[in-house]
Amino acid sequence: MNYRHVYHAGNFADCLKHAALVAVLLHFRKKETPFAVIDTHAGRGLYDIAGAQAKKTGEAADGILRLLSRDDLPGVLVPYRDVVRSFGEGHYPGSPLIAAKLLRPQDRLVAVEKHPEEHQGLASALADAKGARAILGDAYRELQRLLPPRERRGLILIDPPYEAEDEFAAAARSLIQAHRRFPTGIFLFWYPAKVQAEIAATEGELLNAGISSLLKLELDVDGAEVSPEGRGARLTQTGILAINPPYGFGEDMRVVASYLAGALAQGPRVRGTVEVLAER
Repeated sequence: MNYRHVYHAGNFADCLKHAALVAVLLHFRKKETPFAVIDTHAGRGLYDIAGAQAKKTGEAADGILRLLSRDDLPGVLVPYRDVVRSFGEGHYPGSPLIAAKLLRPQDRLVAVEKHPEEHQGLASALADAKGARAILGDAYRELQRLLPPRERRGLILIDPPYEAEDEFAAAARSLIQAHRRFPTGIFLFWYPAKVQAEIAATEGELLNAGISSLLKLELDVDGAEVSPEGRGARLTQTGILAINPPYGFGEDMRVVASYLAGALAQGPRVRGTVEVLAER
């Protein structure tokens, strides 16, 4: 499968993932010392959510477009909304552009994308962003080469498109290896919450690897039953495993997840949760 995020840009999963991204970056900005951001599956950077491709699925209409029309956003959803608005009506920034917007002169972003056409779009989108660069390459190989960052403070966002059958397992292995190379880093590992067995196995692998600070964020905007295999089901559940989350992140995201469950509801049994899996 040749995944194109333009069909899904700004959907409910992006809202949770990018709110978490903004929360971590705002935490980093509280100190003057520099930080690095590594985005392993960066995509093309900027998406036309008013175009034909995005309208084919209409996912942005049930995601970011709902949030942009509300005036009761809590917490970090306000700066997240403001970053999105800064790119103009009809456009949605992917994670590398959101990160680039929040960089200071001393900070740095490395965005990795393996598809040449998407990388070309990414490089163009980041052309004027100081401290940001796009790399064409395999995410998992590049990630090990880039760690640990020279700044010694950093966020690693791992959000695969899950094109391959074994990508969940491959991404989890890469996450464990990356944590070993950079044990003090903050990691956000995004996943579609379709196959619960894969999620539970990944949680166990991370804990068995000695990771002692781990949060699980999940958002379900429908509440529909999902088959054990998860195949063929419309994505209405998403999650993030956060390693070494900063102080206050869990409480901030609990407010966000609860709000998003109500604001982005597509069915009657919605939920937005934050669970502590390990805490030092």
